[in-house]
Amino acid sequence: MSFLQPQLYSAPFDAIADRYDEIFTTSKIGQAQRAAVWEELERAFRSGHRVLEIGCGTGVDACFLAERGVTVLACDSSPQMIAVTTRRVREEGNQNSVHPRLLAAEDMAILRDSDSFDGAFSNFGALNCVRDLRSLARTLGTLLRPGATALLCLMGPCCLWEMGWYLAHGNPRKAFRRLHRGQVAGHLTEQASIGVYYPSVRKLARIFAPEFRLRGVKGIGVSVPPSYVESRAGRFPRLLHLGMRIDSILGRCPGVRALADHILLKFEREAV
Repeated sequence: MSFLQPQLYSAPFDAIADRYDEIFTTSKIGQAQRAAVWEELERAFRSGHRVLEIGCGTGVDACFLAERGVTVLACDSSPQMIAVTTRRVREEGNQNSVHPRLLAAEDMAILRDSDSFDGAFSNFGALNCVRDLRSLARTLGTLLRPGATALLCLMGPCCLWEMGWYLAHGNPRKAFRRLHRGQVAGHLTEQASIGVYYPSVRKLARIFAPEFRLRGVKGIGVSVPPSYVESRAGRFPRLLHLGMRIDSILGRCPGVRALADHILLKFEREAV
């Protein structure tokens, strides 16, 4: 019997849950970056798989996998995000495949008494908000079966677009904020903020070893800009489409892919 109990955490993402889809999901940039991630989700997980999602947000990725026969335990630390996910799951008829749960990444150990998962994923920076990724890696090592895939998409530490954009707007502090080795304050609204970390790919590979081996790296948003450039992207749809095509190549090029807005890492659970 497990006596693990979830801890109480602040939920700053509650402040943007109701408008997150408008801000990112349905934006042109959001759709472009998500499409690049979905390519890898389809390759990694197939019908019949049971997958753990860490930081499900509004449930868009979970429903995408559900439509392909994958069962998803969709976890998030934000009650309002879980409420939006639950509504989306109901409206799209995925109640049998997507199971929303209010659970922070720091509390995943509570799932140790459940059956093992065929894979795990986390999209668009949820893990950048986790201070102790080593503890999460150990926990995932107990939750995933040997050979299982963990797809983890984090904000990269050196985004070329971000540096150029904010330098052009006379804000060098924001331009180079991701290079900071410690915690950086991420402001969601004027009242809500959260601590953010930007670990390198090399550091993440060390953190997730020996439970996991890094099998692949893909840049998400090398040519496609971050979401705060949406107003410009909407005016030049052809350039955005061109950026997507270029990203399909540059996103896999060593060196260049490290300059992307997000970095998608493919880990494989090592055999026990």
